[in-house]
Amino acid sequence: MSKQVKQLDRVIIRFAGDSGDGMQLTGDRFTQESAVFGNDLVTLPNFPAEIRAPQGTIPGVSSFQVHFADHDILTAGDAPDVLVAMNPAALKANLGDLPKGASIIVDTHDFTKRNLDKAGYNTNPLETLGEVNDPLAGFAVHAVDLTGMTVEAVKEFGLSRKDAARAKNMFALGLLSWMYGRPTDGTEAFLAKRFAKVPDIRDANLMAFKTGWNYGETTETFAVQYEIKPATMAPGTYRNITGNLALAYGLIAGGVQSGLPILLGSYPITPASDILHELSKHKSFGVTTLQAEDEIAGIGMAIGASFGGALGITTTSGPGIALKGEAIGLAVMTELPLLVVNVQRGGPSTGLPTKTEQSDLLQAMYGRNGEAPVPIVAPQSPGDCFSAAVEAIRIAVTYRTPVMLLSDGYLANGSEPWQIPDVADLPVIDPAFATERNKTVPGKPAKDGTETPDTTEFWPYLRDEETLARPWAIPGTPGLEHRIGGLEKGEGHGNISYDPANHDLMVRTRQAKIDRIADSLPPLVVDDPSGEAKVLVIGWGSTYGPIGAGCRRVRKAGYRVAQVHLRHLNPFPHDLGDILQRYDKVLVPEMNLGQLSLLLRGKYLVDAIGYNHVRGLPLKAAELAEAIGHLVAEAEGIAVDLTPAATTTVDTITEEV
Repeated sequence: MSKQVKQLDRVIIRFAGDSGDGMQLTGDRFTQESAVFGNDLVTLPNFPAEIRAPQGTIPGVSSFQVHFADHDILTAGDAPDVLVAMNPAALKANLGDLPKGASIIVDTHDFTKRNLDKAGYNTNPLETLGEVNDPLAGFAVHAVDLTGMTVEAVKEFGLSRKDAARAKNMFALGLLSWMYGRPTDGTEAFLAKRFAKVPDIRDANLMAFKTGWNYGETTETFAVQYEIKPATMAPGTYRNITGNLALAYGLIAGGVQSGLPILLGSYPITPASDILHELSKHKSFGVTTLQAEDEIAGIGMAIGASFGGALGITTTSGPGIALKGEAIGLAVMTELPLLVVNVQRGGPSTGLPTKTEQSDLLQAMYGRNGEAPVPIVAPQSPGDCFSAAVEAIRIAVTYRTPVMLLSDGYLANGSEPWQIPDVADLPVIDPAFATERNKTVPGKPAKDGTETPDTTEFWPYLRDEETLARPWAIPGTPGLEHRIGGLEKGEGHGNISYDPANHDLMVRTRQAKIDRIADSLPPLVVDDPSGEAKVLVIGWGSTYGPIGAGCRRVRKAGYRVAQVHLRHLNPFPHDLGDILQRYDKVLVPEMNLGQLSLLLRGKYLVDAIGYNHVRGLPLKAAELAEAIGHLVAEAEGIAVDLTPAATTTVDTITEEV
């Protein structure tokens, strides 16, 4: 049958079901095919923390949201245009996020009384469509027996009903692939490879996928197919990449560019574990991974590797940083290169292990005893995790210091198209190992009146004049034997010192070394198209996307706002203070209760206004645009209209940021 094809500029789809329904795999395959097709995209996986939450309950719902478009986009989208719900709990948990007019494709098979009760439904919402109290009024509902059709389609392979029903996610993927013109070859090849050792399961999944596609093609239930053209992107080779994968590649690149072998000492923890998994595959690049028995052992291994002349790295999340605090202080005292990766999650304590948050900034700044300054670097998008990792390694090696890299769960699990960089464009990082003694000690008069000749010694705390970094001497280098440890060092010679004046000097010197890092940072890029904005929105980390999308919406409505985003949080760039002083109002959106706001207020005496949510989810661009609009109205003495009639959907605006 002939079907209408409708052109769209972007779509937000959310796949939702029980945590055993394969929604993450379904969303990932749809994302991969959209990336191959050439769309710009951003994803938001969302899943329970429990290994197996109670089946059919709202806490057990797992979802995967993908926003794909024919133009540049910045977020996974505020609200889905399409919800694929595999059971009542998935429908109930996600219905409140849908705008009126959204499409709902729902699997009718599991709408039994037992499952409806688990989800908190008194009546079956699919049986009250069009009635006065219809909870689905205003939505385009497509009730389809996905499970039943899947079981029927794969019965020739002799699977049990339970095993046959598991392929329903592939039926749904096939249907959505038809609806939005996604390529199918990649998914078919993926399924053939993934289940190669179990032919019946392989063939059943392939059949379910093809049947779902054919169902869309032939049924009258779906009369429209949608087309989203490829996005225009800069020339280059692209791949879809998650933040954790990009970060792992960045660590490898940093090792290659510095010529240093990498040792990762790590204890598995959500959401950082994938970095350990990925790095374990790359021994050919000089990477050694050790899964430690606990967090403290992991960082101890990394510090030992750095002392031995390797690049020590440890990966964790907020609870692990708390345990590693004393060892990070040891790395500060010994002044050894070390990279500490914190993929932040909701806290405190175990908190929300599978949800995102950026509430460890103050912990990174001050979460150690004594004056123990540590540089902080934060990526802004999944792909940017690569560059941030290389930059963190540059700082650690050049300045002989532990560096904290603050990613978060949204970046770690989310994905976007990433332009693969040319290796020739990556910075060369010189470890500049000490190879000879560096201190001439004058001779002393002898008892017989003669003078002993001058001698040379190795002083492990004699500093580079530009960076204030101390020498890095590989153990075993003849003549460069030296003391190491956590007790205070004497300036220059490095022997243990309890002298009050020396301690004051060393504390100030270690701080001055971190401050010197700002000398190597490029000027901040301020996005202020008109040059006349009175409101500045400043953020860090993964808020880059929502802030950028919110600013686009405000500008599209005809108002002026500036944006600047921080990669380096300690030390701040030299020009940050001057930038802050240029604007009447400064808004600081964060997924915490105002940690960057506190730092900006304390250092620059600026009246930073916080926009703070800690929901375990990314900030919503539309809500943020409203907050920006209120500040613009206050700063400029005008009325700001950000209603849909005055602008367009947040991420459909293509003006360059």
